[in-house]
Amino acid sequence: MQILLRGAAAGYEAEHVARIFFPGASLAGADFPLEEPSADVVAAVDHNLAQIVYLRRGGVLRWRMASIDRDTPRKDRELALCKLLYGLLCTETGVRPPWGMMTGVRPVRIIHDMRAEGASEAEIEARFLQTYDCTPQRFATAKSIADRQAPILAAAQPMDCSVYAGIPFCPSRCSYCSFVSRTVGDKATRAQIEPYVACLCRELTATREVADACGLSIKTFYIGGGTPTSLNAVQLRRLMEHIRRTFPLETLQEYTVEAGRPDCTDEEKLRILKEYGATRISINPQTFSDEVLRNIGRKHSAQDILDCYRTARAVGHDNINMDLIAGLPGDTVEGFRHSLETAIALEPENITVHTLTLKRASNLVVEHRAAEYDDVAAMLEQSALLEKAGYVPYYLYRQKGTLQNLENIGWCKLGKECLYNIYIMEEVHSILSAGAGGSTKLVEPGRRHGKIERIFNFKYPTEYIDRFSTVLARKEGVQQFYETHR
Repeated sequence: MQILLRGAAAGYEAEHVARIFFPGASLAGADFPLEEPSADVVAAVDHNLAQIVYLRRGGVLRWRMASIDRDTPRKDRELALCKLLYGLLCTETGVRPPWGMMTGVRPVRIIHDMRAEGASEAEIEARFLQTYDCTPQRFATAKSIADRQAPILAAAQPMDCSVYAGIPFCPSRCSYCSFVSRTVGDKATRAQIEPYVACLCRELTATREVADACGLSIKTFYIGGGTPTSLNAVQLRRLMEHIRRTFPLETLQEYTVEAGRPDCTDEEKLRILKEYGATRISINPQTFSDEVLRNIGRKHSAQDILDCYRTARAVGHDNINMDLIAGLPGDTVEGFRHSLETAIALEPENITVHTLTLKRASNLVVEHRAAEYDDVAAMLEQSALLEKAGYVPYYLYRQKGTLQNLENIGWCKLGKECLYNIYIMEEVHSILSAGAGGSTKLVEPGRRHGKIERIFNFKYPTEYIDRFSTVLARKEGVQQFYETHR
């Protein structure tokens, strides 16, 4: 299937409406052979006075056309073209996506924005149900999350920020993963870890200095990856000791460390995390099926996850997140339900339910080993078990390439929301990132939809280490941003 776009209003949004129905379609170039009747194509064409959409599949052509005023604003033309295309594809495929024609990653933010603009709850509902054709169930979920986030966002101050530190190393690479990470079993990679930690500590010092110079108040700290606990105990202690010396841990609202893999997270490391101030950790099974774990390249068993979790509780961790992924190769609806039930029985404070996302850099895509994913929607329906167990949804986001255009939802026990997840998803304040692959997101203080700028670190550990002076020099961009937008 090819996606053909012509005209000023036929751009990003129309392309991604088409991808809702044909996720594997490629974008056709200007030389696409329209005269070739055997070519499968979905097209959106915007003319001055008319818009045309069509679907040619298996030699059968279906099309729709609508007139439009030449003076219609660009945004409205885009919406009209997308609705025309969406209607045709719903009819011809028999598919009604749960999020309708919504292509954005932040549905909840639409609710926050409309409320800030003075829209009524009826107007917000109409936007989701009528304009976007979102199902009532998905709208209800988004609205409940917006309601739960509202007091948290209202308490946020313009000069707040969060800090992220990235550890781009893992015990092994999961087949679905597209992150830049290196496996610690490789000798060359192990040789990088010591200089990497040294550079990361220096960058974190510079991050604190620039935050103070800009008058920023650090609210949350997050160590992610990769897998931070792929560092050995000595390296992990050195990093966390440096963070404790450098940052005001006593005033943080939250301090999270991902301890996601039981094959590199032992009692000693869990004690280090507790000793040096982490208030929240993640132990991420993804599944409790040994077969599915093998399918995705994990080197541990489901029992290892259970043992790691119980050890974390024994050493005093009282705020734990667990991630599960719906749609993993070889999984079933019954298997995913078992994973949910197992996680719920452990009673972690957070359970995050992701939908598998097929990204170009992952082995699932690169090696063409993607399984059948027809059951993924039915897997997500099992999340009703979480609500019955007393968990509530508190944040939501969507991604390109997510199976069936579905979503990722964080569930928590009441009062156990991960603040960092809310802050980064709703873009209420800056995120200062350190480490290889880090992306600092600078948010103009005190303004909705104000200026957002990014400062990128080098992706790969070797490049990050070798060009570290450039990494430090780029910190000047943070000060320049706040000098301009204070």
